[in-house]
Amino acid sequence: MKGRIPSSSLWSIILAGGDGERTRPFIQQWLGYPLPKQYCTFVGTRSMLQHTWDRANQLSHPNRKITVVASNHQVGGNGNFGGQNEGTILFQPRNCDTGPGILLPLTYVKVRDPQAVVAIFPADHFIFPKERFVATVSRAVRAIEFLSDRVLLMGVRPTYAEPEYGWVVPGATLGWSGGSPIRAIRGFQEKPDCRQSQELLRRGALWNTFVMVGKVDTLWNMGWTCFPEIMTAFDRLGKAVGTPAEGSTLQAIYQEMPSRNFSSEVLERLTDRLGIMELEQVMWSDWGRPERIVETLQAVGKQPTFPYAHVKPILQLSKNNVNAGVV
Repeated sequence: MKGRIPSSSLWSIILAGGDGERTRPFIQQWLGYPLPKQYCTFVGTRSMLQHTWDRANQLSHPNRKITVVASNHQVGGNGNFGGQNEGTILFQPRNCDTGPGILLPLTYVKVRDPQAVVAIFPADHFIFPKERFVATVSRAVRAIEFLSDRVLLMGVRPTYAEPEYGWVVPGATLGWSGGSPIRAIRGFQEKPDCRQSQELLRRGALWNTFVMVGKVDTLWNMGWTCFPEIMTAFDRLGKAVGTPAEGSTLQAIYQEMPSRNFSSEVLERLTDRLGIMELEQVMWSDWGRPERIVETLQAVGKQPTFPYAHVKPILQLSKNNVNAGVV
């Protein structure tokens, strides 16, 4: 595929297991039934998941792509599954947050390609333009060759003091890639209050996109440092992959799988194993609220597929909640 970086060892992991609770009322009103936002087509003809697949396919071969979804999404995927170039789809027995959500596909990558580099992408983010995003992630993949003991996060220069995003405070420069610095991470701040977000903006902190690149062994070892109790379970699954016991083992380990958050329980603990690169001249938005969807599409001059009348009451309710201090 034109534009794909020459790396036979790069795999993509797509995180699509969320249910999108904050956008559920808007989507229910628009479609008449609930559907996680990653399966929705808000603009154009493709869903957010399909756009994420397209970006991933520019970086690695489509067969080296693993998407994690919830088991109940198999029926409600709205035609997203069963197409060409979607790679491997893993249906989690249940959602146990981003810790197991990342370690489950990582188990399969480790079995199939122990020397792999992986790029991890949430499936429910708006990113524009695609070409600049892909180019920066490509540089991060190449940088892993000399920063092999690090996981590199992608950060975005904030345009305002958003209190509902995760923020990253960059530190010293670790190296350079394509004329842009790769910096250490001094700390994280998840969903700061208004005063804290203003201070983070002043200090030059970046929004955390949760897009990251690293060697499979580096991520695996980080899991063992922070989640030894669940890494034993995933080691057990790894031994069963490709055998008749694979399905039953997956079901069994999820019977007692605890919920663990990769951001707060891994990244925030192991800042010395991380780095960050800025997505320069890239518009990024976490479409966690319906008003962000509308604001973003208006900013790029795109016509939404949903009637504005369907979202206007939700926007007014959300605005009232913000004014009242509810959101």
